[in-house]
Amino acid sequence: MKDSEIINQEPDEEVELGSVMVETGPDPVASVIWLHGLGADGSDFESIVPQLMLPAERPVRFIFPDAPLRSVTVNGGYMMRAWYDIYENISFDAPQDEEGILESAQVVSMLVEHEIERGIDSRRIILAGFSQGGSVALYAGLKSEYHLGGVVALSTWLPLSDHFQDSSDGPVYVPSIFMAHGEMDPVVPVVFAEASKKQLRKLCPDVEWQTYPMVHSVCPAEILAIREWLIRRLESG
Repeated sequence: MKDSEIINQEPDEEVELGSVMVETGPDPVASVIWLHGLGADGSDFESIVPQLMLPAERPVRFIFPDAPLRSVTVNGGYMMRAWYDIYENISFDAPQDEEGILESAQVVSMLVEHEIERGIDSRRIILAGFSQGGSVALYAGLKSEYHLGGVVALSTWLPLSDHFQDSSDGPVYVPSIFMAHGEMDPVVPVVFAEASKKQLRKLCPDVEWQTYPMVHSVCPAEILAIREWLIRRLESG
């Protein structure tokens, strides 16, 4: 999966964000909103839909939105698709683009509301994301005013973790969370994901955690685990 491809063009604030939509059958009964990683676009995870082999009797709508084009500091200020700016390589005390994270979380909230307007029960809406997209999915899922079906967070971490310091800052509705990470990830070292996992388990008792012998990527065993988790969530939602 791409996570650093640079797009050398100026952003057009007049144009709405594009997206890729895939439905596994007519009249979907559930929706998955899947956010790509830094520098990729909505098509990056489109191919995962047939790999998940979800049951035909429960059609699912997958929405893969494009992040806006913005200057990314850690990549020399180049314009690329990003959910928020990244000032420096990830570390426990690295400064974070709070404004950008909150803006992208609001975009996710609007996508959730759109699916509800289309007739999907909020408990059958899953947020998912890889790397930077996964961090936004986690934050948006925990801050959502809706009872969502869950969050899939791949090769990622919980941003703005200080926003969740105690139970009073916790989610209104506690989502189920699936986290997976590469043991040899050089982009987001697994130690940061493990720290997020520990904090998330204080907020959400239902956090599934998996690691795989891979780098900053997605592997077949992980896709199988996502499939099993999604089926359980969509059956219980």
